[in-house]
Amino acid sequence: MIRLLSKDTIDKIAAGEVIDRPESVVRELIDNAIDSGADKISLEIRGGGIQLIRITDNGCGIPKGEIETAFLRHATSKLRSVEDLSSIRSLGFRGEALASICAVSKTELVTKVQGELTGTRYQIEAGVGGGLMDIGAPEGTTIIVRDLFYNVPARRSFLRTAATEASYVADTVQKAALSHPDIAFTYIADGRTVFHTLGGGRLLEVIYMLYGRDISSSLLPVSRNFEDCGIRISGYIGRPVISRNRRDMEVYFVNGRHISSDVIRKAIEDGYEGYMMLHRFPFTMLYVDIDPWRLDVNVHPKKMEVRFSDDDAVYSCLSRAIKEALSEAELIVDAGLDMHKAGADKEQKESKEHREEQEPSEKQEHGADQEIRPDREFMADQELRADRELRAEPFETKRSELFYQQERDRLKKETEGTSFPGFMESDRNSRFSFMETETPLQQELPREVFLSKSALPQFQLIGQVFGTYWIIEYKDAMYLIDQHAAHEKVNYERLIKHFAERDIASQLIYPPILLSLSLSEAELVEKNLQVFSDLGFEIEHAGDRDFVVRAVPSDLPELSKKELLMEIIDSLIDGYERLKPDALRDKLASMSCKAAVKGNTQLSGEEMKALIAELLSLDNPYACPHGRPTIAKWTRYELDKIFKRVV
Repeated sequence: MIRLLSKDTIDKIAAGEVIDRPESVVRELIDNAIDSGADKISLEIRGGGIQLIRITDNGCGIPKGEIETAFLRHATSKLRSVEDLSSIRSLGFRGEALASICAVSKTELVTKVQGELTGTRYQIEAGVGGGLMDIGAPEGTTIIVRDLFYNVPARRSFLRTAATEASYVADTVQKAALSHPDIAFTYIADGRTVFHTLGGGRLLEVIYMLYGRDISSSLLPVSRNFEDCGIRISGYIGRPVISRNRRDMEVYFVNGRHISSDVIRKAIEDGYEGYMMLHRFPFTMLYVDIDPWRLDVNVHPKKMEVRFSDDDAVYSCLSRAIKEALSEAELIVDAGLDMHKAGADKEQKESKEHREEQEPSEKQEHGADQEIRPDREFMADQELRADRELRAEPFETKRSELFYQQERDRLKKETEGTSFPGFMESDRNSRFSFMETETPLQQELPREVFLSKSALPQFQLIGQVFGTYWIIEYKDAMYLIDQHAAHEKVNYERLIKHFAERDIASQLIYPPILLSLSLSEAELVEKNLQVFSDLGFEIEHAGDRDFVVRAVPSDLPELSKKELLMEIIDSLIDGYERLKPDALRDKLASMSCKAAVKGNTQLSGEEMKALIAELLSLDNPYACPHGRPTIAKWTRYELDKIFKRVV
C-alpha cells in the first residue's frame, strides 16, 4: 500500500541529506554568518558538538517578522528565481539548513537588526516552534543547537567519539578562517579556546596562527589572472621541502567556498611534478575565482562538490600557475637552516629537562591529584560561561586579546621588511576577496641566483667528496651537488624533450646484445616492438624467444650494458598494454635513473663542469624526476655558527 509520509518523517529524511554530524551544522551556520556580512564570528561546542553548538556573529541579523519564515524549508534571502542559480556568490542558497537543523535538535535563536531597540528570541524543537520573545541583545545573531539527533537515535549511534567529532568541527572552522581572513574567528571547545584569528585581512597571519612558523616561513605566493578563461588564481603554495604523505594539506577554495575536486587536486599534483618526491603531497592554500556562470555549485546539499563548465581550462590554468610560481623561485635545499633548527630543538629539550630536574613541578607542590594548568583561572571562567544560558557574550577576553596581540607583534617583527600577498578590503557583493601581490615575486628573489649562466664564472669547484657529491663555493655559501641526481635530471629532461618531439635518436651498439627471454616476456616484447622503437631502441626478433638489441637511445648510451638493459625491459614490459602518459613519464624517469652516473664514481673536473652547465639549462634543476633534491647549501654564517665563530 502506498502511503503519504508525515511531515515529521519527511523533515527527518530531508535533514539527513544536509546534516549528518555536528560538523555539518557548524558548516551551515558559519556559511550563514559569513553571508550576513559579519566580521566577527564566535563558535563554541561541547561534547564534540553533540551536546551544544553555539555560534555568534555581528552580522545584519534577521528582522522579527521573518524569523519564523527563516526556519521553513526552502526559505532563503539569497535567491529570487531560478535564473539566480547561474550567478551564485553567496555560500548558502538552498534554504534548507535551519529547517534541517531544527528538525533534529533543540534550537534557539537570538537576533537583533541594526536600529531596533531590542532583539528577538525564538525557540524551536524538532521542527515545532514556540512564540517570539523580545530580549536585550547586541546586533547580530546567535544560534544555539542542543542535543543533536536526540530524536533520531539511529543517526546519533553512527557518530564517532566526542574528540573525533570535535576534530571535524575544528577543521571546518579553520577552513572558514582561511577562506575569509578579514573575519575574526574564535573557536572554543569544552570551555577551552582552541584558536582565535585576528580578522585583519592578512592571510599569512592566519596561516601562521593555524599551521605554525615552519610552514608560514616556507611559502611562495601565487597570483595569476587568466582573463581568456575567466579564471583568477591567488594564494600560497609550499616549497617542495614542505610535504606530507597525505593530501590533507592541499587546501583550495572556489569563489570563497572550500570544496573537494579531483580536477583541482590533479592540477596541483601535476603542477608539482618534478619538484615533489613520489607519494608525497604539497601544502597549498589556493583561491580560484571563476565566473559564476562557468560553475555549478548546485550539485549536492553539502555543497562540497562543484562542476566546472570546462574542466580542462581549470586544470590547465591552475597547474600552469603552480609551475610558474615554482620556476620563478630558487628551491635549493637550505641544509644549514634545517641543521640549526634541529640543534635549537635539541637545546630547548635539554634545557627543559634540566629545569625539570632542578625545580619541583607544580603537580608535586600542589598534590598529585590536582592538575595545574598555566591559565586555570581563565579556563575556569570559560567553563562557567559555557554553562550559562546564552545572552550577549564578548568575542574575546582581555587575556586572550593580549596573547594574540603579542603573536601579531612577533610575526610582524619576524617578517619586517618582507612583502607578502594580502587580501584586499572585503567586497561584500562578490563575497570573496582576492589576494594582490604587494611586491612581485621576481623582486623578492636574489638578482643573481646560484644556478644561472651569469653565476657560473664565479663558481669555485672545490672537488668531489665520497665519490658522490661535488663541493662548490659561490659568494658566501657552500653548495653540495648530488652527481647521480643531477645526471638523472639531465638525462630525463633530454629524453622527455626528444620523446615529445618524436626525435629520439638511436646509437648502434657493437656487438649487438642477444636477449633470451621467458615465454611471457617474449610475448610482450614482440607485442610492443613499436613502443620500444619510439623510445630509441632497435630490437629484432631472432626466432623463438630470442631478441637482438642493435641500438639504444643516444641520450642514454649507458643502457648498452646487458644487465641495465634487462632491468629497463622488465620495467617497460610491466603495464605497457594500458600505458598512460603518467606511467610513461615514470618509465622515462626509470630509464634516466638507470643510465645516470652512480655514487662512489670518481669524475674529472671537466666532467663535473660539463654536467653543471647542462643542469643550468633546465627549467627545474633543483630536483630529480623522483623529486629528490639535487643541491643543498650552507651559508658561511651557518658554518660559523657550527664552529662557534659567531654566537
